Amino acid sequence: MEKKHIFTGAATAIVTPMTESGVDYEALGKMIDWQIASGISAIVVCATTGEAPTLTDNEHCKVLEFAIQRVGGKIPIIAGTGSNDTGHALMMTQYACAIGASAVLCVTPYYNKPTQAGLIASYTAIADKSSVPVILYNVPSRTGTNIEPETYGILADHPNIVAIKEANGRISKITETFRVVGDRMDIYSGNDDQIVPILSMGGKGVISVLANVMPAETAEICNRFFRGDVKGSAALQMKLLPLIHALFSQSNPIPVKAALARMGKIQELLRLPLTPMEEPFRTRLYSELEALGLI
Repeated sequence: MEKKHIFTGAATAIVTPMTESGVDYEALGKMIDWQIASGISAIVVCATTGEAPTLTDNEHCKVLEFAIQRVGGKIPIIAGTGSNDTGHALMMTQYACAIGASAVLCVTPYYNKPTQAGLIASYTAIADKSSVPVILYNVPSRTGTNIEPETYGILADHPNIVAIKEANGRISKITETFRVVGDRMDIYSGNDDQIVPILSMGGKGVISVLANVMPAETAEICNRFFRGDVKGSAALQMKLLPLIHALFSQSNPIPVKAALARMGKIQELLRLPLTPMEEPFRTRLYSELEALGLI
């Protein structure tokens, strides 16, 4: 069974820039242009970093439309369409399909805490109705539910479930997932501090927060690895590790929006319940940005 491959390398889980009155489309457009010019392989829109939980359905749809039109087919646009309500996820997935998304990224249902059987049923329902490939997104620190390797093994049999964004942070579990799914699904790192370890097991790249701030360098970590320069790839990951840690010192996307605002890319506006970055985290973040010549 030949499945569609979405991308190899680094994809940016892009922020949704805000103004006091709504989405800042001018800033979003410039962000997208910069990402493409920097060599990013794909862009994920309206996911965790894009503050999807606090976008209205109308905003969510308009941001997806805008991103697809702005990219103009140059690289894949992956639409975040997951929800804790499978019916709502289905609705958003079908909308993303209709407007030309390359794939959809579906987070595990949060708060509900479904069983593994519930995850299988939910993802199967979405994949059955999607006309584009589905990427599973596992981030138990946020959702309260982990997709187990055996569950991945079952879902891998679905012809339209093509990949995993794995952010459970547990290398032993991730290794087992590689063993179970084999070549039936692509696996992407969902954590910027684990790019090289996951590539070393056969991963296809990363869906990255760091890439919002350093797109070319994040892409280069993957490019070096795939060129066979594993040492160089690891060295670049280690160089950027202090910034990665600073970008996750408070809940994402609080730090990355603070960083982009300090770099002059966006306004530092978030929607409640997220609030602006606090001290001493902000000082540490700015110090890392300065050390890398970003400010």
